[in-house]
Amino acid sequence: MERLLIAVVLVALAVVVAVVLQRRKPAPPAGAEWNVPVQLDRNDFARADAPWLVAVFTSSTCDACAGVWSKAMHLDAGSGGPVCVQELEAVHEAEIHRRYGIDAVPLVLIADSEGVVQRHFIGPVTATDLWAAVAEVREPGSTPGPCENHD
Repeated sequence: MERLLIAVVLVALAVVVAVVLQRRKPAPPAGAEWNVPVQLDRNDFARADAPWLVAVFTSSTCDACAGVWSKAMHLDAGSGGPVCVQELEAVHEAEIHRRYGIDAVPLVLIADSEGVVQRHFIGPVTATDLWAAVAEVREPGSTPGPCENHD
């Protein structure tokens, strides 16, 4: 009889634990999602008439930002060129950061003449990836496809 009582108590305990575990809410996802604008007002940026804008959102306290900016700045084609590159530092351009809800830096946005964001990078980016992205949005098909398709 004592064994039966212990078995009943253990089964009841297992049922209670199972019910509690089923009602428990799952943990939030580990990775945070950052806001990436999909449309920019080109009048908020330098050279609104340039066909392409590379907006680099940075912060002076961000070590990775300096590296991203040093790679992106070389894409600027000058006052009459097709690509305008602009750094938007969080303190000096706080209103722009707020307006577009920028909550992570470095953030690179590549936008067309209408302000539609065609590509973006959050975090550090290689010069190769950045330059290839600009080339590809300017002239689709201009960069090679994945390496696994090559002989």
